[in-house]
Amino acid sequence: MDLLNAVVALLNFVIVPAVAYGSQLALGALGVTLIYGILRFSNFAHGDTMAFGAMATILATWGLQAGGVSLGPLPTALLALPVGIAATALLVLATDKLVYKFYRAQKAKPVILVIVSMGVMFVMNGLVRFIIGVDDQQFADGARFVISARDFREMTGLDEGLAIRTATVITVVVAGICVAALFWFLNHTRTGKSMRAFSDNEDLALLSGINPERVVAITWIIVAALATIAGVLYGLDKGFKPFTYFQLLLPIFAAAIVGGLGSPLGAIAGGFLIAFSEVTITYAFKKVATYVLPEALEPQGLVQLLSTDYKFAVSFAILVVVLLFRPTGLFQGKAV
Repeated sequence: MDLLNAVVALLNFVIVPAVAYGSQLALGALGVTLIYGILRFSNFAHGDTMAFGAMATILATWGLQAGGVSLGPLPTALLALPVGIAATALLVLATDKLVYKFYRAQKAKPVILVIVSMGVMFVMNGLVRFIIGVDDQQFADGARFVISARDFREMTGLDEGLAIRTATVITVVVAGICVAALFWFLNHTRTGKSMRAFSDNEDLALLSGINPERVVAITWIIVAALATIAGVLYGLDKGFKPFTYFQLLLPIFAAAIVGGLGSPLGAIAGGFLIAFSEVTITYAFKKVATYVLPEALEPQGLVQLLSTDYKFAVSFAILVVVLLFRPTGLFQGKAV
């Protein structure tokens, strides 16, 4: 019985949260890797693109809630997602036309585009804060739990309860649908194949008649959709605060680089690797140890490797190790 309680505690505080967080990081890393693979630069504004998409969705959600529109047990934000995606797509397309297109025409080096993207990042960050403010914003509604800890204890008779939140289930399901749809699009549609060809060999793609501006525009639209969905799912799961998305940039880039920058499959694997590492290393295992160890060996401390205040340090450490020993990442990509 104690062993089952230990397993439930691990599920409740490590595995389930890490799966949800990993799904969010994977979607964010997919956006980063698409831009790197097709547009050939690292977009440091991606975290704030997520924040903008989440903000636009929140504003639309508030409008729907004020009008009495809801999805019952599901968050109203799911209805508002298309509005957020459309607003973010317009923003990134306008940014590309006003900023990035000039540097592409000049054949600027990738490092120049990285610096430019940092400037875009600060502008987007300020725009989001100006529109919605700097404080936490609540927009979640509907049922909070698929199963609560109390119900689980009553059903199983265990001391430890397992709580599965509605936002967690929605995150995993929506992320799975998005990943499947993206891979199908890239591999089975004419436009997706054009994007892959442009990523593999730009000159050869141009000679075969592929329109580069169309490829760039579609890439930005897909990235806007992924960023908005990732931002909204993260906000539903953990709450929305603009500065949080700026901080998310490190684990998202770590996920993309660890998986193999430019590899969509690597971005997904890297997202889950970073998420499980962060959650596991910062979790206090005292409760689990108390269940599985004899009373004489029960720990007095928290049995925690790092405080949760240092969870982003885990991403940084993993990133450094990978760059030192396997700079191409788990999946050697650099091409969509």
